[in-house]
Amino acid sequence: MAIEVRKIRNSRDDMPFYQAQGRERELFEYAWRNQLPMLLKGPTGCGKTRFVEHMAAHLGRPLYTVACHDDLSAADLVGRHLIGDGATYWNDGPLTRAVREGAICYLDEVVEARKDTTVVLHPLSDNRRMLPIERTGETLYAPPEFMLVVSYNPGYQNLLKGMKPSTRQRFVSARFDFPAASTEQAIVEREAGVAAELARRLVGLAQGLRALKDQDLEEAASTRLLIYAAQLIRDGFEPLEACRAALIEPLTDDEATVAALMELVAADFGPCVP
Repeated sequence: MAIEVRKIRNSRDDMPFYQAQGRERELFEYAWRNQLPMLLKGPTGCGKTRFVEHMAAHLGRPLYTVACHDDLSAADLVGRHLIGDGATYWNDGPLTRAVREGAICYLDEVVEARKDTTVVLHPLSDNRRMLPIERTGETLYAPPEFMLVVSYNPGYQNLLKGMKPSTRQRFVSARFDFPAASTEQAIVEREAGVAAELARRLVGLAQGLRALKDQDLEEAASTRLLIYAAQLIRDGFEPLEACRAALIEPLTDDEATVAALMELVAADFGPCVP
C-alpha cells in the first residue's frame, strides 16, 4: 500500500513561517526536551502541519510526515519485507526510520488510520519509548531526540473514528483554532504576498462562512484556502471567481449551497485591488 510520506531535513536557515497564537511553540519545545509525545487538535487548515514543520526546523531535527488514511496499517508505518533482485530484504517504514534517526515523526489525521496502528504507537508514547518490530525480532529504543506527534480534527470524526481516551491520555495536547482576525490577516498578507486590504476582506469573508459551520457546511473555511484565494487574486484572477474556486467549491458539492454562498461573497467581498 503506497502512503504519502514526506521527509524534510530541517534547519533554522529555511524555517517555515508560523505565527504563534499562544504558548504552543514553548510547549512543543518543552515536550521534546522531556521526551513526551504530543497531540495537536484542531480544524482542517488551521496551521497544525505548518506548526510541526516550523518546530522541527527550530529544533534542527529531520521530520517525517505521514498523511494517514483508512487503509494505513501498522506495517505501512513500521516496515515490511520486500522482494528485489531475487532476494527478500527488510524495508523500514517512516516511523521506524524516524526512531533510528532521532527524527520527529508526525502522523497527520491519525484517527483515519486503521486501528492496528494504535498498538504500534502505545509503547512509543509512554515511558518505554520503544518500537518492537515483530517481523524481524528487533526492538528499537528511541533516542532522546525522537518525538512522536499526531494530529486530528475533533470536529470531523464519528463514533467509528474517534481517538480512545486511553490513547489520548498518552500525549501532551494542544488545541488549535483559526487565528484572531488581525493575526490571520497578517498571515495571509505574508504567505500570499498581498496588500492588507485584500487580506482584510478575505478574512472577513471567512469569518462569515465559518458562522455557517454546523448549519450548512461540514467544514469551516480554512486559513489555507484564504491564502489560495489571495494568490489567485494577486496574479490577476477575477476576485469573485477566485473566491468561488478557492473558498466556496472546496467547502461543498451542493449546487444550491454554492449559489447561496456566492451571494454572500458578492455582498461581503465586492471589488478589491490585489
